[in-house]
Amino acid sequence: MRLGMHVSVAGGVDLAVERGVALKCQAIQIFNKNNNQWKAFTITDEVVARYKANLKACDIHPVISHASYLINLATSDQALWEKSRDSFREELERCDRLGIRHLVVHPGSHMGAGKEVGIARVAQALNEIYAANKIKCVTTIEHTAGQGNHIGYKFEHLAGIRKGMHNKNKFAVCLDTCHLVAAGYDFRTPEKYEAMMEAFDKIVGLRTLQAVHFNDSKTPLGSRVDRHDHIGKGTVGRGGFRSFLTDPRLAELPGILETPTDGTGKDERRDLAALKRIANSSGSRK
Repeated sequence: MRLGMHVSVAGGVDLAVERGVALKCQAIQIFNKNNNQWKAFTITDEVVARYKANLKACDIHPVISHASYLINLATSDQALWEKSRDSFREELERCDRLGIRHLVVHPGSHMGAGKEVGIARVAQALNEIYAANKIKCVTTIEHTAGQGNHIGYKFEHLAGIRKGMHNKNKFAVCLDTCHLVAAGYDFRTPEKYEAMMEAFDKIVGLRTLQAVHFNDSKTPLGSRVDRHDHIGKGTVGRGGFRSFLTDPRLAELPGILETPTDGTGKDERRDLAALKRIANSSGSRK
């Protein structure tokens, strides 16, 4: 896998590439819009040109983007749903402008209306977006921990969204190691990993998996609580990480760290080094 981390776009998306290079990333993830605001910062043509020049000058690929945390495509609140749909469309268009192929998004909360309603609402929003706009970027649904009324913590939810989409080529999945454990998926031995991936392939389709988030979990298996921890400090276990890292079916996919950071780069370097040690250790998936 191509390992890297989520990097800041402070000062411009072009600077995110420079930060990724400094941290020795092979791939990076960015926000292309304010992650906790509806209003988007301006991306000028000059910034886009510098961003693409910086990428061309290094070996970072791919770049993926993560959508704003405010977006809730699963909501039963019509006003919020429309605002979320329009905001997500804007983010997809910004990804196209930057040449980013995948935009990761949490499907959201059904707010008490039920999982089936939430799944249908996500598919409806994506159908409307792609029908009305020529967008290349692929919506990449992140598997979730399952807190509260949030959908996406079961593979069946992901399959339901895909089934409801008219253009299934615009659907992909991002798995998160912390979320998987919190949602009750145990992949911490090679045998359990293979069983989980077999189930994912049968229910959703392995070809849809286009990104992995590498985070340890502060909470135990099945907690349904999303709390990221540093690699090796939580309940995922080395075996769980190793199975993802050494799976030849996932070669060339981006493996992105979203572990806690103090903003200095020290935490990111330590966690990236930990992943590399696990990938290169003598243990085997088989």
